[in-house]
Amino acid sequence: MFEYGGGISEGPGGQVGGTGNGGGGNLDLGAQLMDGASSAVRTVTALPAEQLLLLLAAIFIAVWVLRRAL
Repeated sequence: MFEYGGGISEGPGGQVGGTGNGGGGNLDLGAQLMDGASSAVRTVTALPAEQLLLLLAAIFIAVWVLRRAL
């Protein structure tokens, strides 16, 4: 492993180093919310037409059920 340059990242030096916030994630709540929203939009826009229709029907059914329940 050392021959290919992986000795530092996979050895004791790589295990000791790191960040204090659980893996270097972003702590900004606004940025996390925007990342989640853009990821959801990207996922929905990548769906085929049949799945979009099924998603739309499921949303309408869920709204109808919630209206009847309340």
